[in-house]
Amino acid sequence: MQDLLSSLSTYGYIALFLYSFGGGFFGLIAAGALSYMGKMDITLSIMIAATANYIGDMFLFYLARYNKALTAPYMKQHRRKFALSHILIKKYGDWVVFIQKYIYGVKTLVPIAMGLSKYSFVKFGLLNIFASALFALFFGLLSYKGGEHIIQLAGYIKSHPWILPLILALLLALLWLYFSKVTKKRS
Repeated sequence: MQDLLSSLSTYGYIALFLYSFGGGFFGLIAAGALSYMGKMDITLSIMIAATANYIGDMFLFYLARYNKALTAPYMKQHRRKFALSHILIKKYGDWVVFIQKYIYGVKTLVPIAMGLSKYSFVKFGLLNIFASALFALFFGLLSYKGGEHIIQLAGYIKSHPWILPLILALLLALLWLYFSKVTKKRS
């Protein structure tokens, strides 16, 4: 266990950057818990996660705007989710840049959908700075303050290994139900 913790404190910031580049928040939650344990620095973790999240969203926006051929196969696979992204953009306008960070399944699609539209690159970039910072602050500080509970939960799951697959299956089922309901064809 001690070897794992020393590896995480050594390579944790790199892993956090790579994980946050894709928009994930579990890496930030793990970094917050490790910061609570004194193995990582919470301020540095939040800054790395915010920066990586910002760069990742800007990369997706840029890719969609200037390299549509690469995004076309992805769009065919997720037509209904893209339609949901366009509905969110029309319904919430600029606020969707903030909202999309917290909705699993559309957080990578909204920057692509906005890149494909005539949305301003500069405006998206400015809004994305604040959205990424708020996202990282929210999950970073929440996991840091709740570090003791996260560590207890991890210990409980370690002693009861059957719980984790059950929780993951339940989460996947709920996500599938949500997206099948939201993206269902209306007759």
